[in-house]
Amino acid sequence: MNIKKKPLLPERIRKIEKGFGFIPNRFLTGGFFNNFSQHEKLIYFLLVMVSDRDGLSYYSQDKMSSLLELSLDEFVEARNGLIRKSLLAFNGLMFQLLSLPVKPIENLTLVREDYRCNDRLSIRQFLNKTPGEVQKFKTRRKIFFN
Repeated sequence: MNIKKKPLLPERIRKIEKGFGFIPNRFLTGGFFNNFSQHEKLIYFLLVMVSDRDGLSYYSQDKMSSLLELSLDEFVEARNGLIRKSLLAFNGLMFQLLSLPVKPIENLTLVREDYRCNDRLSIRQFLNKTPGEVQKFKTRRKIFFN
């Protein structure tokens, strides 16, 4: 069966203008989409929209979490999930969307020194914790960063 497609509203066909963001088809067909939490998808898709041709974004974490209506904890957890899945690089100030790995990655260990020292959002998150939560946070950081 051969289906002929034509636009429903030809006067409203999308065109690439100033910015350009794309998501490879393999993102869906290769199992990456199903491997993301809802918050990870939100961050990933926002970064696709705001990144330059090299995948770099200078949007602040505060701005992104505000736009996405995510709490600090939700944003940091989802951001770290994307980093562990090898889809996002972050140096504390700037994000880079990475090319898709051959197949979805569940969890890489976070070890980058500049990420550990320059991530103001994680530092602020740590300072806002109650004493009981601080111990849990320290334990979690050891798992991620050591």
